[in-house]
Amino acid sequence: MAEFYEPMLYMSTPDHPNTMGMLVVLKEPVDGDILRDVAESLRARFPYFYVQVTPQANDLSPEANPLPMTVRNTWAPINLNSQESNFHLAAWKYEGKRLAFEISHTLTDGAGVLPYIKSAMFLYLSRKLGLTFDRAGFRLPGDEIPQSETGNPFAGLDIDGAEAPLFSKETTPDFYRLNDGAAADPRITYIKLSEAQLMQYCKDFDGSPNAFLAVMFARAVRRYDPASEKTVSVSIAVNHKAILGNFDNYRMAVNIAELDFPKSRALDDLMKACTIARGQLMLQTQPENSLWAMKQRKALYEKMDQMPLDMKLGIMAKAAGRARWSISISYASSRTFGPLDPYIEELYMLSEPSVADVICEIACINHSFFLSIGQSFSSDKFMKAFLNELSSVGIGYEVMRAEPLRLCGTEQLKSC
Repeated sequence: MAEFYEPMLYMSTPDHPNTMGMLVVLKEPVDGDILRDVAESLRARFPYFYVQVTPQANDLSPEANPLPMTVRNTWAPINLNSQESNFHLAAWKYEGKRLAFEISHTLTDGAGVLPYIKSAMFLYLSRKLGLTFDRAGFRLPGDEIPQSETGNPFAGLDIDGAEAPLFSKETTPDFYRLNDGAAADPRITYIKLSEAQLMQYCKDFDGSPNAFLAVMFARAVRRYDPASEKTVSVSIAVNHKAILGNFDNYRMAVNIAELDFPKSRALDDLMKACTIARGQLMLQTQPENSLWAMKQRKALYEKMDQMPLDMKLGIMAKAAGRARWSISISYASSRTFGPLDPYIEELYMLSEPSVADVICEIACINHSFFLSIGQSFSSDKFMKAFLNELSSVGIGYEVMRAEPLRLCGTEQLKSC
């Protein structure tokens, strides 16, 4: 039986691959040969990302994959867990000055991927530019891999003894759908904001980047469809590992806090709207909530362990296709790559909008916030409404590019 903190690999399906990643824009075109060498060099330091899916008894397990991780000079997607990806659950791609690392979200989360990307950029820029950077803060080949990074992220915590938290949020059943449930031609827009300006707004209006942008998105929905009476549901990604004190472990241990914006709540008063949103967020991100979430996760693993693997694959495939929120927001906190910052122009987290019609991933570097906003539909009407909301409160922005959303898919996971 897999431990409750191990990857639940059958959460990825061909229709809903559950793929995430990170995109970096450099100041010079990418050298593919150097990037391939870097990808292979990092195998020794991050062996848990160089894996393939192996059926074992009644489960799917990540096992070491000796084949090279693919590094492609194209932005076209491939399927992970397939021959074209050498059966890895991760892959690199590059085009011009930008490169991206894409990986199954079942293996890790944004906090888990950041150290890998930082190390990759350290090695790549060192070799490409012929420079020697300070190693402090980077996880590099030859370093010892600490137990905190690969062991039980919740060791020493009484998961079994966790009690229900004083406050838990019920999911909104009939929330606003931006695409009326019909997903087609997903798009992604990359936006740059001033860190100083956004943080000043958060200070002035009692917000945080997550809460403030949630309010902006809710206001955009009201601008986009003023006649709708439905509640706008915004999920905020929550990192249970960080809340419970372990910032190093690579495993995926995220869940969500849910913010509701009913039609009856006016959003004209920005401070009041941000205060309410931040209050909702704080109520749901207490350590007791995370302990309880891990206890529920452990119970789910025990329940799923009793099912045949084919049944688990079917249940998860059905569950993965169910939208849960209008909009999702995630912020993997990293304000600097240290000595590498001068050589990086843009930085984005990537994710597919499978459980929400719109998903906003936030990254920060070089005194700028970089938003990647993915949507499961092709119309730019909602994006224009969101940008108009930013302008209406004086937030300056720069649209860096907009294009089809082309993340790696996932080959069908098989039981034998």
